[in-house]
Amino acid sequence: MDAADRKVLTSIKRRTFRRHGSAFRHPAAIAAAAAAIGALLATNAIAFLRGMDSPWLLGGVVVTDIVAIGVGIFVAAREVLVADQRSEASEARLGAVVDSAMDAIITVDAAQEIVLFNGAAEQVFRLPREKALGTPLERLIPQRFRGAHHGHIETFGDTGVTSRRMGDVTTLWALRQDSGEEFPIEASISQVAERGKRYFTVILRDITLRKQAEDALRQSQRDLRELSARVLEAREEEKTRIARELHDELGQLLTALKMDLSWVRERLPGDLHARAGEMAALLDLTVAATRRISADLRPLMLDDLGLADAARWLAEDFSSRSGIACRIEVSGDEALATASKSVSTAVYRAIQESLTNIARHAAAKTAWATLAAADGQVCFEMEDDGRGIAPQDLAKARSLGLKGMRERITYLGGSIEIARAPRGGTRLRVRVPLQGAAQDEAA
Repeated sequence: MDAADRKVLTSIKRRTFRRHGSAFRHPAAIAAAAAAIGALLATNAIAFLRGMDSPWLLGGVVVTDIVAIGVGIFVAAREVLVADQRSEASEARLGAVVDSAMDAIITVDAAQEIVLFNGAAEQVFRLPREKALGTPLERLIPQRFRGAHHGHIETFGDTGVTSRRMGDVTTLWALRQDSGEEFPIEASISQVAERGKRYFTVILRDITLRKQAEDALRQSQRDLRELSARVLEAREEEKTRIARELHDELGQLLTALKMDLSWVRERLPGDLHARAGEMAALLDLTVAATRRISADLRPLMLDDLGLADAARWLAEDFSSRSGIACRIEVSGDEALATASKSVSTAVYRAIQESLTNIARHAAAKTAWATLAAADGQVCFEMEDDGRGIAPQDLAKARSLGLKGMRERITYLGGSIEIARAPRGGTRLRVRVPLQGAAQDEAA
């Protein structure tokens, strides 16, 4: 380890020496030394008082003092030697730990020149230690970040905080020395003052592989969301086509058949006339079922009259079928009419799905809904007085209706919230831009 490294590790060595240092820190050794010093002082006092009357005592004291001084010098020298040995051993252990660390460790002085550069740092930055020591830290940082980084280090030194994580919000970038390649890192910084000098130590990790995996995951999510949106669009187009065929072609055929049956019925005798009446009633039910199926697939008024009228019709139809009162307030019809087709479809399906869930699961008596356009967004809220939805119901694998609703709204750059309502039931809130936005653009 270099001399500069030793300066940085001095404080750690001292703490280690305090824990494992002099034997005279032991209570028994301290007591024995105190007793010996006390006895020697007492002997010197007696010899001083007796003076020349007891030359043998005076000579013995002189000899004892010489021996005590020699022993003291020997013990002091031994303690210094043992302390140095232990300090060197501690330094060697600490140096081995620093060099064997899997994370890069770099220490700079107040001038931000490198004074410690471990083995992991050599591998990460692809720079030999001997070429790194004594050089500015900014050589490891991309050019566009150097000025700001220098200021951040100085600001951190002024705060007095001993350590903190670097780049809590943004990704940090470093520079490989052999190729000039930039790569992402995460790092923490600490500072220590030693003999009036300040040192900053940065522990950092190369997160290139992790960031690549995160980017790949985000891209995969975007691709899946886009694929889901395309599937939903294709589904809506197919529903629209089938609804048109049911309404136009099959509806017209059934209407023509009904007219023919009425003509035939007028010319049949009594028994056959009654049977024809039964057939006419059945045909009326068939026409009504065809219209209902067509409306469920794709209400033509959504395309012809717009989202506002389609939402009103949906609420009225729900009330008549389920017996649950549904009160809907619609405002901003002109602004709602400017919504894109995909947004109108997504909001309509959200209204439809929420009403379906109320009818199936809520056991509610009344539902309240609002639909409006404000600040360039379509805003829809639905609330009921039923039993409410539990958090575990939202996570069920078979809750495809809610998941499909969330995918539609999220893909268009909107948001959806499902929570408990003040009346005890469930509250659904949907916000989506009038013209929609892809997920990556909305973020």
